[in-house]
Amino acid sequence: MDVTFLLNGETVQVDAEPTQTLLDWLRVERGLCGTKEGCNEGDCGACSVVVRDDTGDKALNACILFMPQLHGKSVRTVEGISGPDGELHPVQEAMITHHGSQCGFCTPGFIASMAAGHSQGRTNHDDVLAGNLCRCTGYAPIIRAAKAAETAEVPTWLNDELPAVSPAPYAPQNLDELSTWYAANPDATLIAGATDVGLWVTKQLRELPKIAFLNRCAELRETTIGSDDIHIGAAVTMTETLALARDHHPHWAAMIRRYGSEQVRNAATIGGNIANGSPIGDNPPALIAMGATLHLRHGNTERQMPIEDFFIAYGKQDRVPGELVTGVTIPKAAPDLRCYKISKRFDQDISAVCGCFNVTVSDGAVVDARIAFGGMAGTPHRATEVETALIGQPWNSTTVAQAATKFGDDYTPMSDMRASAGYRLQIAQNLLHRYFADRTGQATNVLEVTP
Repeated sequence: MDVTFLLNGETVQVDAEPTQTLLDWLRVERGLCGTKEGCNEGDCGACSVVVRDDTGDKALNACILFMPQLHGKSVRTVEGISGPDGELHPVQEAMITHHGSQCGFCTPGFIASMAAGHSQGRTNHDDVLAGNLCRCTGYAPIIRAAKAAETAEVPTWLNDELPAVSPAPYAPQNLDELSTWYAANPDATLIAGATDVGLWVTKQLRELPKIAFLNRCAELRETTIGSDDIHIGAAVTMTETLALARDHHPHWAAMIRRYGSEQVRNAATIGGNIANGSPIGDNPPALIAMGATLHLRHGNTERQMPIEDFFIAYGKQDRVPGELVTGVTIPKAAPDLRCYKISKRFDQDISAVCGCFNVTVSDGAVVDARIAFGGMAGTPHRATEVETALIGQPWNSTTVAQAATKFGDDYTPMSDMRASAGYRLQIAQNLLHRYFADRTGQATNVLEVTP
């Protein structure tokens, strides 16, 4: 595949294999070994680079970034973050001043993430750097360095203008083109952010003979805010979804903030998270609790369904071969929505249980309830027995306690390395009590507990 992009300010044209990763190409083909391989699955951040597209600069994991995804973009590795005459970027100078590096293995990735955050004017450094792991320096001097560089100007040598490129046959430009091709090639793999598919290649060593990249399909990248609802295109990234959720669904946003890392959210898409049908995906429980509508297309035929109907069984969704997810529509407001993610680590970890609650109370009684969980079954789905036990009853602790006993009728969770079945059932019950406490004005946020 012919790929044209800027590498450290210079235009390069590459005939790349469709699943060749940027990390391998940089190190093997270009000898740019500052970008390191750590986990090779997008967790550690050692391979972070700065990628510029039409939305600005962002940090991405080069280990699960395929070369065709770079067409028409700009890439800066640690070698290109410093100036053409060896001038240091402000974050590099600050890292030296504040002793932010010991062994140095992770430092290039930190520099890339810090430079991207600096370009965006970010000051929430804990968020910016949550996807970069350090084993020996410790994070305090690195955060001090990021703070010290906040007011410095962005170096002029980083002002890359994106290269003008011709449309690529592997990256459809519009939905008509994409849906026609996919209907004719139903055995193909669609790649948006590659945060999941990337691991198929780097960890499972899978061959993917037919591929289409979705990042240049204009309709899939659109978001439309209406008077009552919001339509989010399938290729909208989780970073963009997070910004949208903060304005309309803050509790969902707080959960998305813990979705992967900065680098993962910059690549991952809401459509990919839905379409892969994972039973522990964090978005489906929230979308089900909101009563979201899923949109699909096969050739010229479009259809829609309640999102909870999409998940049939483990590994099976209501999607015919050659049919793609095009977007999801959510209510513009859901003030009663609360989302709770339970995981071993607070940041950047897979959920053991993810529970989302949306209970409507009027005149002291429950008039509607939508409760959905991930991690409790082979698919994310609603707790219908619990909902039935709540609806029509007074909204009080007695009702909640009685309804909580019904979780065992809704779910038969499994035991695995993340949690036991008994733990998961107990957590589900506890979260309903937490939701009631939250809705009745009691302090429930563990991050705000004070001595």
